[in-house]
Amino acid sequence: MAATGAPARSLLVPLYVHPAVDPGAWRALERAAERLYGVVVNVADGPGRGGPDAMIAGAAGRLRAAGVRLFGYVDTDYATRPAQEVERDVRWHREWYGVCGVFLDRAAAGRDRLPYYRRVVSAARRGGARTAVLNPGVHPDPGYAAVGDLLVTYEGNWTDYAAATVPGWTAAHPPDRFCHLVYGVPGTAAARAVARTAAGRGAAVHCAVPGGPPNPWQHVPAGAA
Repeated sequence: MAATGAPARSLLVPLYVHPAVDPGAWRALERAAERLYGVVVNVADGPGRGGPDAMIAGAAGRLRAAGVRLFGYVDTDYATRPAQEVERDVRWHREWYGVCGVFLDRAAAGRDRLPYYRRVVSAARRGGARTAVLNPGVHPDPGYAAVGDLLVTYEGNWTDYAAATVPGWTAAHPPDRFCHLVYGVPGTAAARAVARTAAGRGAAVHCAVPGGPPNPWQHVPAGAA
């Protein structure tokens, strides 16, 4: 059990910017290590090709040394991408960047796609992944809760977040099974409001960043700056 007063590890940070472009963002996450649920490593919509990126590997190593869990970004294209390609990317993330988990992005939400995610998550676990994060960005069929350790049930902008709703089935699971990713958040006060709203909706993990499309996740959240 964490000591009383210890910071909650509530921030899941998808940091999709290269260390050569913004080294300060990566350093900020090292300093915020005790507040992080984890960091999603995304080289090029996945682990990249042709071997590890030395700067990403170095930044990932410093985060690991600070005690931060790393999740390798893998695009599943709503369960239309061949499972073998997904499993290969999971393996490369582990071998090249030392990640301990997987972040399956553009995950499907329908019950008919559950066998696909059972397969790729089972393969990831056999390869050593301790945590599997699924990101449909919406509330999926309840069966997904038996597949992933953490479900991203909201990914969208700050304006729409205010009106988002939560289905009743989520109450059967602890809050640390759910995450909300919110972009376009206008300042520190609004970021704190996201944290409170996520907690009130039964999601213990969140991220709130100021940027917007096409890549809002090149910014460090206010809570990690």
